[in-house]
Amino acid sequence: MRRTPLELAAIATAAVPGLSPTAAAYSPDDDADFDSALLLDAEGKRWRVRSPRHPEASTRLETEFMVLRAFAPAIRAELPFHVPTIAGTVRQGALTTFVYAHLQGSVLSIEELSAGSPSLAQEVGAALAAVHDLPLTLVTNADLPSYSANEFRQRKLNELDQAATTGKIPATLLRRWEHALEDVALWRFNPSVVHGDLHEDNLMVQDDTVTALTGWTDLRIGDPADDFAWLVASNEASFVEAVLSHYTQARREIPDAHLLRRAALLAEFALAQYLVKAMAAGHQSMTAEAESMLQALADDIDEQVRRDEEAAQAAEVEAAENEAAEHEAARQRAADSRADKPAVSVAAIPDADESKSSEESGSGTASNHDDTSTAAMSVVSVTPLHAADRS
Repeated sequence: MRRTPLELAAIATAAVPGLSPTAAAYSPDDDADFDSALLLDAEGKRWRVRSPRHPEASTRLETEFMVLRAFAPAIRAELPFHVPTIAGTVRQGALTTFVYAHLQGSVLSIEELSAGSPSLAQEVGAALAAVHDLPLTLVTNADLPSYSANEFRQRKLNELDQAATTGKIPATLLRRWEHALEDVALWRFNPSVVHGDLHEDNLMVQDDTVTALTGWTDLRIGDPADDFAWLVASNEASFVEAVLSHYTQARREIPDAHLLRRAALLAEFALAQYLVKAMAAGHQSMTAEAESMLQALADDIDEQVRRDEEAAQAAEVEAAENEAAEHEAARQRAADSRADKPAVSVAAIPDADESKSSEESGSGTASNHDDTSTAAMSVVSVTPLHAADRS
């Protein structure tokens, strides 16, 4: 049963002694896992409450507690954004509710983010780069998950097999994801620290500045494309490209060439993970929603494939037509060239009197000249025709 903001405010007073909330409001969060609220106290300070809805979600919050303790002051000082601080906890049965000292800024929708100024895209790119450049020891010392590139790919293959057993994944998507996961070249990347649950609800913004990142429940070493999946899923191509450009400039190492392709695949595959999670929890409405989104994605992909095939066929027809036109133009140019060039050229025959006068003025041997000599035939020159022209 979902807790209201007022109920969460009452729980928070038990977690933080002396806290006296004067107002409470809903806070965006992963609704399937957490109930969240923003509180305002009598001194004007703001707080955030996150209460897990099931034991697995409670475990995630306890993991985040360890993560936030691992952010030593020196590490926090180097980050271009703030990291949450836990003010108190309270345990209720198997579940633990956490209260955080609230951070400045507000949550924006993906539409609001993408419509922001270029400096906001730069801020998001720089924040992502800062996360991925965190020291690996931050994760390993906290005994959090760590995956090599191949281990990460194999993990996704195992998850795909699990999703396939539901019988609810369209065949188009199964084939698409399987082919992508079998393309080893696509999965060559340098593992980095990954936030693991990054999306617009965990990004706090104020005056085109990223003020804080929250939701550190899934920190790990893995594929940096994980943290780009929410951006690619937004279909705001210009915003994604701008973020990637600033991210590339800010990173200490050059990102791999296939980062966005993997991010797109991971964004699609997140729907299958959502389906598996919904079915495991027995949420019929969530399961139906997941099935609907998966079918819509499959229909979009089938439609895109059809359009691509039609475009390819049209390009082939156009290329053939252009080739035929070029051939006809070349044939016409050749024909025009032959029409302008005579096959036989004729020179004028000298006048008889002129010829006689020339002979009389010649040497004495002229009277013995043989009039069948080849010199007397030079008045006509013939230009040979090519075999094709003769025909």
